[in-house]
Amino acid sequence: MSKQVLEKIASGEARIVEAPTTLRPPRHQVDVDRNFELPTVLFGATVALYLGFLAVMLIGFTTPGLAIPMVIFVGFIVAGFGVPAIWTRLAGNTTRPMSYGEFRKAGIMTHTGRCSAQDTVIQMLILPVLIVLWGCAVAIIAAVVT
Repeated sequence: MSKQVLEKIASGEARIVEAPTTLRPPRHQVDVDRNFELPTVLFGATVALYLGFLAVMLIGFTTPGLAIPMVIFVGFIVAGFGVPAIWTRLAGNTTRPMSYGEFRKAGIMTHTGRCSAQDTVIQMLILPVLIVLWGCAVAIIAAVVT
């Protein structure tokens, strides 16, 4: 592509002009929306399920050597959900998440279209629920084997 431009300049077909000047700098009319639109209760349920998995692992595999890794895992979960929670409350963010009633009535708009509240809850909580169930299965297997 640069070869084509150089050839046009060399042949005299291209014109080099000054950049246009503006009287004012352009205005950026962007609404700051740091909200994820989902009700806060869904994020709380996700955090509770992840912490529940860690509780199952702690109860199932109680050894002093796991104390520090468990504290680190809890710290990662709290930071992973706490930082976005703080981010949504920064100055300049005038939007608030939907209430659970509004969410149940309207659902949520995604990139591929509107998703009902029930489908959204299933999609959002399926992985944390499966992780807790997997943790329970692992703890039961470890208890039966030993």
